[in-house]
Amino acid sequence: MATSPAHAAPSTTSVELEIGGMTCASCAMRIEKKLNKLDGVEASVNLATEKARATVPAGYDPRLLIAEVEKTGYTARLPTPRKAADAAADAVREQPDHELTALRNRLAGAVVLAVPVIALAMVPALQFTFWQWAALALAWPVILWAAWPFHRAAWANLRHGAATMDTLVSVGTLSAFAWSLYALFWGTAGTPGMKHGFELSVAPTDGAANIYLEVAAGVTMFVLAGRYFEKRSKRQAGAALRALLELGAKDVAVLRDGIETRVPVEELAVDDEFVVRPGEKIATDGVVVLGSSAVDLSMLTGESVPVEVAAGDTVTGATMNAGGRLVVRVTRVGGDTQLAQMARLVEDAQTGKAEVQRLADKVSGVFVPIVIAVAVAVLGAWLGAGFPVAAAFTAAVAVLIIACPCALGLATPTALLVGTGRGAQLGILIKGPEVLESTRKVDTIVLDKTGTVTTGKMTLVEVVTADGVDRTELLRLAGALENASEHPIAQAVARAAAQEVGALPTLEDFAAVEGKGAQGVVEDHAVLVGRESLLADWSQPLPTELVRRKASVEQTGRTVVAVGWDGQARGLLVVADQVRPTSRDAIAQFTALGLAPVLLTGDNRTVAEQIAAEVGIGQVIAEVLPADKVDVVRRLQAEGRVVAMVGDGVNDAAALAQADLGLAMGTGTDVAIAAADITLVRGDLRSAADAIRLSRRTLGTIRTNLFWAFAYNTVAIPLAALGLLNPMLAGAAMAFSSVFVVGNSLRLRSFTSHVSDGSPATGTPHKDAPRLVDA
Repeated sequence: MATSPAHAAPSTTSVELEIGGMTCASCAMRIEKKLNKLDGVEASVNLATEKARATVPAGYDPRLLIAEVEKTGYTARLPTPRKAADAAADAVREQPDHELTALRNRLAGAVVLAVPVIALAMVPALQFTFWQWAALALAWPVILWAAWPFHRAAWANLRHGAATMDTLVSVGTLSAFAWSLYALFWGTAGTPGMKHGFELSVAPTDGAANIYLEVAAGVTMFVLAGRYFEKRSKRQAGAALRALLELGAKDVAVLRDGIETRVPVEELAVDDEFVVRPGEKIATDGVVVLGSSAVDLSMLTGESVPVEVAAGDTVTGATMNAGGRLVVRVTRVGGDTQLAQMARLVEDAQTGKAEVQRLADKVSGVFVPIVIAVAVAVLGAWLGAGFPVAAAFTAAVAVLIIACPCALGLATPTALLVGTGRGAQLGILIKGPEVLESTRKVDTIVLDKTGTVTTGKMTLVEVVTADGVDRTELLRLAGALENASEHPIAQAVARAAAQEVGALPTLEDFAAVEGKGAQGVVEDHAVLVGRESLLADWSQPLPTELVRRKASVEQTGRTVVAVGWDGQARGLLVVADQVRPTSRDAIAQFTALGLAPVLLTGDNRTVAEQIAAEVGIGQVIAEVLPADKVDVVRRLQAEGRVVAMVGDGVNDAAALAQADLGLAMGTGTDVAIAAADITLVRGDLRSAADAIRLSRRTLGTIRTNLFWAFAYNTVAIPLAALGLLNPMLAGAAMAFSSVFVVGNSLRLRSFTSHVSDGSPATGTPHKDAPRLVDA
């Protein structure tokens, strides 16, 4: 009898869902718990990206997962499938966020209406004859309209037997509002000339003369502010993917029957042939069938030196043709291209980030039910003890009011606003509160080389002349010839020559030599600039001293260009990517912060080790592809390290997203900036150390604020339960807690940068490169 496969391990597949309606950590935990109860399903829910990822048996119907999420009270849908890169870019292009707009409108309305209500209640001098009725007119739109998202979420949670921070906000504000209405219409609070006087003693009261409109309106305003800034932060989750997909070319000159026809990129098919002219992006992955050129791969590989390609060589979509005309045969299109694969890497790394939530949300699952239970227990205890219904209800409502998260609503957004505002002044952009916790635990910082530790721009660093050759003459003639070329190395030579010798001679004749360099006539001299083989073709061998120097320089990973004219080799030009002058100081600051620096690059090991030695980095990981960068970060994380990553290129985007903390140089690509948690606008690596110090200090401020907010509740709730909380004293205590939180947050404005004012802030090559020297 054949062996039954019934007991073989079933194959599995991964399903991703976009979740809607989550507002705090307890929401994510509820959905995750429900999904994991399904047979064969292992799910994780990420609040930051608003996505759920589930491993399910092959053939499992995703609609069952969606149905389970909807039973829990939230929405779910499968993400839009990605097609061609350009179509995907359109699909994920930023659309108006109606939820964010609605939140902003509610917040604006709440601020305008709630501030006068709070002022009237807290400042007796402002309490005119019918002030309480004016407060009611101003407060009810805040409590019913502005706070509607909290009431709606609380009702949805109630229908499913759950409680979140929305529940507490809703119950607290509605209870305060309801009791204020009772006191105004059926109690004595509506009496003309009623005052909220300060009393420094506590005494039992039936509450019929007290209104709590300022509490309900103020809590709504503060919590709305926190929700708005959180939502705005999370909206950036798709920015990296949009920027990455929009890197590709939009249209292409395809060859049909030998005739060039301009068509959209998504119409390309495998085996089509298309033309790429100098300065154009290569439309998709393919193989060169005609022509030769230098291709700038820095966007994808981080390699600072353009790569020479000719017939038979492979090229990658979205890279830049920096030299001659190419004809390319298509090998991959749409979702199979390297660009699309990198987009998936970024998306997967973002979705797979460790869940980091605000401390307030972490305890909400316990705090909210306890507060509600205490309020119910207080009501029952007072009624059971024979107290009047009004007094019992007053005590119960007081518990809900005093537990309502006023200082809690301020704790995170105020510290975040002040901290990020100070960071912006220093050129440090922190995306949101989720970023901060990672900075406290980071112990390893991975640094991309090109554009991060170095300038990312080719620079002429050395001129080597043969015996009897004048340095200025060498630069004049070579610079004049190279000035006519579009090659990045040629442009580096031309820039340096013009900077040192001034105006360059007029070029009389020019011709590019495929894969070797250029030749031309300058001031009646027949000039050659390029590879050693180009000079050899014209019987201009390098003298022995130049051969030795060339070999020595190339061992350091630098690029050497030979120069000859009038039948004789005259010298060498050494071109390299320069180290930023501030990088060594930055590495020292990382070490002082307890971070172990690691240099990670797609460049060759010789160059990487030389750069590392120059700036003081001990560990080097070189010659890695974009996917390998992600793997390196994951391997470090698997070793138990908490990893920060600093980069600037497209090739760094996925690794920046995978790292526990991603920092992008603001001088880099939009993709890297969008994928990172922190952007360093100044392009100075020392700003990364400032960013980590500022983030740690901001996190510490948030933690202090949250501790005070919860400590306040811990002390105040028992007083409210005993009926000893005078409403005005409670209001004053709540105001003090809020003032403390705001004041503590404002201390972040005193944060100072460790970047010295006397040193360059950007490390721009033309200003900071060392002066060229003779050998």
